[in-house]
Amino acid sequence: MKKFIYVITFAVIIFSLASCAAHAGLTHNVNDNTTEVVLRSNNYTVVQKVQGTASGRSILGFGGSFKPLIANARSEMLASADLVGKPRAVINEIVEENYKFYVFAAKKTVTVTAYVVEFNTNK
Repeated sequence: MKKFIYVITFAVIIFSLASCAAHAGLTHNVNDNTTEVVLRSNNYTVVQKVQGTASGRSILGFGGSFKPLIANARSEMLASADLVGKPRAVINEIVEENYKFYVFAAKKTVTVTAYVVEFNTNK
């Protein structure tokens, strides 16, 4: 009987440490931009790839608001893009979501990735 209790206890510990994950890539336009930019063959240069990440956790369904994660990740990405005062724009924005589920907890991580282009000012 003692051995059975040890086996059950071990199984419960292993089960509680196990996790599952789900991934989703939101490649459609999740924001309603109305700005149009013309990218002709010689009027821009790709400067860099920028990325922002935000995550939230919940335990037993409480805590960790998941709603502002995309906005937080996007603002972190735009802060690293160095756009202010320069002829630059962010293009090809991709939002990726990663869910990790544990027995009593969950973690959601959102990553926003984009490329920064700089427009040539030579006319």
